[in-house]
Amino acid sequence: MFIVIDDRETVTRGYAAGFDREGVVSIGFSSKDFREWLQSAVGNDVLAIGAFILGDCSDRTSIPKSIRNKSHAPIIALNNLKQLRDTIELFEAGVDDVVHVPIHVREILVRTAVIRRRTVGQSADTPTSLIRVFLDGRDPEIGGSTLALPRRELRILEHLVAHQGKWLTKTQLFNAIYGLFDASFDENVIEGHVSKLRKKLRNHLGYDPIESKRYMGYRLDDLRKRSNGEFDPSRHN
Repeated sequence: MFIVIDDRETVTRGYAAGFDREGVVSIGFSSKDFREWLQSAVGNDVLAIGAFILGDCSDRTSIPKSIRNKSHAPIIALNNLKQLRDTIELFEAGVDDVVHVPIHVREILVRTAVIRRRTVGQSADTPTSLIRVFLDGRDPEIGGSTLALPRRELRILEHLVAHQGKWLTKTQLFNAIYGLFDASFDENVIEGHVSKLRKKLRNHLGYDPIESKRYMGYRLDDLRKRSNGEFDPSRHN
């Protein structure tokens, strides 16, 4: 889920439409509404956020610090003018990247993926990883071959890989995939998506890399250990 912060409603609506075409959930806030929401946001809400897109608002150099008090998700600032002073000011404020508009949302996804791999140890480029995700819309590589996945199954896999080894509840996955404010679906829909994803991964890997436990949710195994020969497939068949 991406959050776009801009005091111009036409801009937040435009980016929301662009992210939707790429199969990514987003929500737009004015700077005032965003600050109010951030103050009340809890852990599950913050965990669902893939990146913050910081647009035109009067107090935007102070917003990154407020975000960092609650989240380590990438912050990408949008700049209308190529002025060195503004760019330096934004980096000093704590953003991870500055891009000049207009920019396609697909490029934002790519830049976000690069930042996440660099800052949170994303293992997509690790040659021993059995599952490689790219976070930019491309299908993942499973056991060395590309696996085409529906968008929501892909987003679930990306979220599990990004938090590999950690338990994610059904609510946390739902918030990340459907957004924090979507009341048109029940969170139990996640169970169906995960079930289909596990079956596909099992067919490609010979075992199910996703653990599930009642009340705790889902967790992706340590894939690097398995790829180094520490895994016995017969124990998981």
